[in-house]
Amino acid sequence: MAMPSNVTVSADYPVPETMKAWVLGSPGELTLVDKAVPTPKKAEVLVRIDAVAICATDFEIIDHGPPAMIQGGEPFNKNFTPGHEYMGTVVALGPGVDEFKIGERVTVEIHAGCGQCKRCRQGMYTSCHNYGKNYGDVDKGHRANGFTTDGGFCEYQVNNINTLIHVDDNMSDEEATLVVTAGTSMYGLTELGGLVAGESVVVSGPGPIGLLGAAVAKALGAQPVILTGTRDNRLEIGKKLGADHVINVRNEDPVAKVRELTGGKGVDYVVECSGAPNAVNEAAQMLNRGGKICLAAFPSEAVPVDVAYLVRNNIYVYGIRGEGKTATHRAEAFMRQKRFDATLIHTHTFSMRELPEALRYARERIEDAIKVVVRNDHAARQVEAAE
Repeated sequence: MAMPSNVTVSADYPVPETMKAWVLGSPGELTLVDKAVPTPKKAEVLVRIDAVAICATDFEIIDHGPPAMIQGGEPFNKNFTPGHEYMGTVVALGPGVDEFKIGERVTVEIHAGCGQCKRCRQGMYTSCHNYGKNYGDVDKGHRANGFTTDGGFCEYQVNNINTLIHVDDNMSDEEATLVVTAGTSMYGLTELGGLVAGESVVVSGPGPIGLLGAAVAKALGAQPVILTGTRDNRLEIGKKLGADHVINVRNEDPVAKVRELTGGKGVDYVVECSGAPNAVNEAAQMLNRGGKICLAAFPSEAVPVDVAYLVRNNIYVYGIRGEGKTATHRAEAFMRQKRFDATLIHTHTFSMRELPEALRYARERIEDAIKVVVRNDHAARQVEAAE
C-alpha cells in the first residue's frame, strides 16, 4: 500500500511497499524476509538505511537479550529486526515534519524519549524514568530502535526527528555509522564534567567506545590521555586517535604505570570501557583523591567493589547508558571538523545480504575486526525490481 496522503514523499526517492529485512526466529537465528516498509507518523521520518555498524549489544539481542528474551523456551518477539547503529537518507516525512528535507543524509541515535517522565525531560532519554512502563511504549512516544522497536538490519526504518543528526557530505556512510559510538564516549565525558581541557584521563579497554573515548578526550583538550588494554595493535590505533600513552596490561601493572606517568598523583578521570571484573577497583586506584570514574561497559556478572576505598578517597562513580543528552550532535561536530579520524576503527564492510558473515567476523574478531559495517545496495535493488 502507498504512503498515506499526509506523508510527504518525492519522486526522486521512490519508496517501495515492501523491503528486505532480517528478522529474529529462534535464539541466534536470523532470516532474510520481505517486510512491509513502515509509515512515518507525527514527528517521524522514514530513513532509507544506507549502512549499519555492528555493535556487541546486537549479539545479546540476537542470542537471548531484550527483545528476544526467552519465555517458556521461545523468544516472545519473533520477526523482530535488530540493528541500531545506522545511517541513511531521509525519503519520507511524517505529518507536519519540516525539520528535515527529503534527500538529507542523517545518522541516528537509538533512543527517542517518552518526553513525559522526569529523566527524559532532563535529556536522559536513554534511561527513561518509567522503565518497564514508558520505556519501549510507542504510544507513550518512546522508541529504542533495534531494542524495543524494529532496527536497522533492513532497508527502511522510521525514526523520531529528535534522534536524527545531519551528516556532512564529506563523511562516508561507513564513518557516519560511527557517530553514535563516538556519541557514547562523548556522553561519558559530559557526565564527568564536560570541560576536561588540561585534565588527565585514563580510558580502559580499546574496543570501539574506548578507542573513540580516547579520541574525544583528546579533542576536548585532555592532557595526558592514557589508554590501557591487552592488544598492542589496538593500542597503536589508540595512539593514532590521540592517546599520549598506552599501557598493555598484560605486560605492565596499569595502576603503577599510571601513577608513574602522573608523578605519583594519579589522574582526574577514568572512563572504564573494558567491563573487566576488577576494573572499578583498578580505576579507583588510578585516580587522585576526588577523582571521577565513568562506567561505560557492562560486566558479564556481579563484581566486588572496594566501596570503603571509594569513600575514603572521595571518589565519584557515574554510570552511563548509550548516547544520552544529544552527545551524538557534539561527536558529529568533532568528526565533521576532522578532530579525529573515526574511520581508523572501521575494519570490514559487507553487503546487507551477507549479514550472517558480517556478524561472524564481528563476534569472533576475525582479522582483528573492530567495527564491521553492512551496506545496502539500493541501486542494485532498484535494477532487480525493474527486471
